[in-house]
Amino acid sequence: MNIRENLESALRSIPGKVQLIAVSKKQNHETIMEAYSAGQRLFGENKVQELVAKASSLPSDIQWHFIGHLQTNKVKFIVPFIHMIQSIDSLKLLGEVDKEAGKINRVISCLLQLHIATEESKFGLDLQEAFQILGSAEYKAMKHIRILGLMGMATFTEDKTLVRQEFGSLRDSFIKIRTVFFENDNEFCELSMGMTGDYDLAIEQGSTMVRIGTAIFGVRTQPG
Repeated sequence: MNIRENLESALRSIPGKVQLIAVSKKQNHETIMEAYSAGQRLFGENKVQELVAKASSLPSDIQWHFIGHLQTNKVKFIVPFIHMIQSIDSLKLLGEVDKEAGKINRVISCLLQLHIATEESKFGLDLQEAFQILGSAEYKAMKHIRILGLMGMATFTEDKTLVRQEFGSLRDSFIKIRTVFFENDNEFCELSMGMTGDYDLAIEQGSTMVRIGTAIFGVRTQPG
């Protein structure tokens, strides 16, 4: 199967209301353009330097989603063009995005990343920390970010019961946060969870965005 066929197969396997983010990290320009030529416009990257290089040379109508751990000192490089930052994991980072976006009069769409996996290596907030951010005076004063939902990564395991539980816990956190902080805000509607190996379970638990790389592009064409 080629990339176009892989993409079409992935799209057939998800409901129309679920957005597919094609994870293009470590893929070269040619493979990304194959997906683009097949109609894909949403792409996900997790390294700032790689993302900036691609954004400067690939079509301007691509909507880039940053899905990796983002250091505050790298925010300024992606704010001019990023469509969404899915990996907000601290008030400090959110504040930096707000500051840099304010300099160019942009409003950046963001997701709070919650830690739902058993691996300690994964980044993310717990529910209490998310509540603290959203209840803070600092957040309420921000004018150049908008939080549209949550993102999370499940444990890398063959245990589907565990993965289903983790996605369910993220959905429950989404409902709690929406009820307390976004009850009258219809823009808070995104739940980004699910990758190549588990996106079917994520959709079952309410995902609105799935981040799929290997099922579209196959083995990465660059090392790392």
